[in-house]
Amino acid sequence: MKILIINGANLNLLGRRQPEIYGRESFEDFLGALRARYSGYQIDYYQSNIEGELVNALQACDGCYDGVILNAGGYTHTSVVLRDAIAAITTPVVEVHISSILSREEFRHESLIAPVAVGTIMGFGMESYRLAMEYFIGQNVER
Repeated sequence: MKILIINGANLNLLGRRQPEIYGRESFEDFLGALRARYSGYQIDYYQSNIEGELVNALQACDGCYDGVILNAGGYTHTSVVLRDAIAAITTPVVEVHISSILSREEFRHESLIAPVAVGTIMGFGMESYRLAMEYFIGQNVER
């Protein structure tokens, strides 16, 4: 099984950015532990602060990956083009958030991505990514 994790804007700063919300662990450290835990699976990673590059990554993964774990960051609440890209591909996408967007500022309460994702996992810190991985393993989505 091949899974692609895509992180959006500002998530390259995990471990340094607002640690009271996002924690002190870098994503690279977490990713290493995730790959070790699921060593029998291919877990690729892509991060960009640029909306169009995230769209390109989603389009390029279609037919090549069994699933996508997407944390679009702030684009979750604003990006119609990311929503459209997810709707246009056949690869299932699980939306994840480190914090609970529903317990944050009101402008973060709506996700444009949720209606086209197979599900949303939020509020469990970095474990949100692991829970999404468990979803795909449970679905036995191997091609």
